Amino acid sequence: MSKRLNGKVALITGGAAGFGKGTAKTFVREGAKVYISDINVKGGKKVSEDLGVTFLEHDVTNPDRWQEVIAEIKSKENQLNILVNNAGIGYMGDVEGTTNEAWEMVHKIDLDSVFYGCKYALPLMRDSGNGSIINISSISGIIAGHNFTAYNSAKAAVRHLSKSVALHCARTTNLVRCNSVHPVFARTEILEALLNDTSNDMLSKLERQIPVRKLAEIEDIANALLFLASDESKMITGTELVIDGGISAQ
Repeated sequence: MSKRLNGKVALITGGAAGFGKGTAKTFVREGAKVYISDINVKGGKKVSEDLGVTFLEHDVTNPDRWQEVIAEIKSKENQLNILVNNAGIGYMGDVEGTTNEAWEMVHKIDLDSVFYGCKYALPLMRDSGNGSIINISSISGIIAGHNFTAYNSAKAAVRHLSKSVALHCARTTNLVRCNSVHPVFARTEILEALLNDTSNDMLSKLERQIPVRKLAEIEDIANALLFLASDESKMITGTELVIDGGISAQ
């Protein structure tokens, strides 16, 4: 079987760890030329060395840096076929306990960066002849929690933003698609950071909420992103792929 991403160029934000790193590994295996970007320079360089991908230092909340990153990929590859807007942070806090500063920070990183990515990557993706924009949301963008006010808001907005981008792409080019992905709690650095600030039994509580009684693994998400990045999903746009172990079916 031929590699599923042969001839494609991909940019994955937040590629220094977690879903980004796992997705980069999967995309390389399937034949893509992969660029990862991250504000974490040390981690990004390590992934670059381990996987043979190109690392770009990137503050995804900076629209000027977005334009520079896309311009660099254009100058080197003259194409971009896959954009994975993966960079993000988690934050726990109810509506009264969430500070104004935290609200703004979560929305800048988890939402504004996705807007910038879609906006500035789309012209190159259109010129490249085909493309798949994949925006990483969360099951928290579909199911709310009392203590995830800012995170719920940002991730729900990513879901609807993705639909708007998909409809725009369909009007301006029928070769670029846009979808959102909604993972359940997964074993990533973001979850580990959250658990460090909570009680020791938080992990078991999270697992009990999921009907299949286990957290998602990074490869579960990377495999789903591979499908959306490949031509196998060429008729899928403006929708959400939910990877939640059945939690939203309840």
